[in-house]
Amino acid sequence: MKQIIAMDYIKSKEIFLLLRDTLKLIDPRPVDHGYRVAYIIYKMFRLRGGFEEFELADYVMLATFHDLGAYKTENLNDMLRYEAKVFMPHSIYGYLFYKYMCPVPDGDWPKTYLYHHMDYNQLQAMPFKYKKLVAYLNIAERMDIYNTALGDKFDYTMFQKHADIRISGEGLDFFYRAEKKDHILENLRNGNFHEELDQITQFLVFTNEYKTGYLEMLMYFLGFRSPTAVVDAVTCIHISLQIGRQMNLSEKELDILKYAAMVHDIGMLAIPKEIIDAPRKLSAEEVRLLRTHVERTEKLLRGRMSDEVVDIALAHHERSDGSGYPKGLRSASMNLQQSILQVADTVAGLVNDRSYRTPHSKNEVISILQEEVKRGKYSKAIVNVFCDRYDEIMETVKAESENVLATYDKLNKNYDLVSSQFKNTK
Repeated sequence: MKQIIAMDYIKSKEIFLLLRDTLKLIDPRPVDHGYRVAYIIYKMFRLRGGFEEFELADYVMLATFHDLGAYKTENLNDMLRYEAKVFMPHSIYGYLFYKYMCPVPDGDWPKTYLYHHMDYNQLQAMPFKYKKLVAYLNIAERMDIYNTALGDKFDYTMFQKHADIRISGEGLDFFYRAEKKDHILENLRNGNFHEELDQITQFLVFTNEYKTGYLEMLMYFLGFRSPTAVVDAVTCIHISLQIGRQMNLSEKELDILKYAAMVHDIGMLAIPKEIIDAPRKLSAEEVRLLRTHVERTEKLLRGRMSDEVVDIALAHHERSDGSGYPKGLRSASMNLQQSILQVADTVAGLVNDRSYRTPHSKNEVISILQEEVKRGKYSKAIVNVFCDRYDEIMETVKAESENVLATYDKLNKNYDLVSSQFKNTK
């Protein structure tokens, strides 16, 4: 399928900010730490010289997400422990996630996540071309951890005794010079660095393929909260597209629908897992909190993606009779893509596993949808198309979803394999 939306409807910098701020919904600490580390990296390489602006912007993005694996593997309340003592789990998962779920320039790029805690003397023996970047990342990470913990009492020369053993001596020299010139640590403590980093991220340049890949990566963030959320998202995307094709949407309309389906539930990352997977009827307060995921999604998307995409994504819980949320829209105020996503989102929830129930059968799904049509909840035309072609649509959805989810499954299966290879690494 020709990709239109990723190139025309979202800028490269906005993709970076969207990824960053989505992770903040889960916990802001790892990515805030990453952004501070990115500032140190940026100042070190800026002083070193010889880099184009877009290269510096790439380094900033990589450093910002260098602890991505911590969202899956670590107790985020004990950052010092997972950064300084038991660091391989999040390093390995971050490497695998970046390798399989993210568009990367080459095979060595994800290894920066894998090696970013490795001692300098060990790093030199690795067949890896981004050694200098990792060496600087190692220094920047240590500086931020101790600067955050100790404040202006931090003596950044304390690492000199480890020069060219655990830490790059050359890297330390560049940090000392950059700190003397730009007062990096003070800027980090008082927050006077965001504007400078915001300016450099304007030089991020992604191809159409990379933009699409990063938006798909965003969808896989849902797995940091619940693996079933990834399955639901992938299922919803393909059901939406199959219904859209049956209803003769244009290629551009299908693209818009695809990306709306891809991002429609990212606000769920702000909702506690015990509410999402509760095997019981939710309380009124829990329902209210659950419904705020739409507002969270809008806050992340509005102004970053096209309003066409955002308006479709935000309407997935609206209903034709005005009983949905958050705006209580009626069918006359909604377009075809919004109504398709509503049906697809419901079906995805019905046909996939839950911790508290098995998937609904074909007859049960059709019966539920037809009953909701009688109650005025869904478009009769859309539900009829889906039910009349149920087997054809769901067979295609199953095949396409399995192809996509196979990579996600490979990531999780390989985690144990790679972990065993590094089990003795300290």
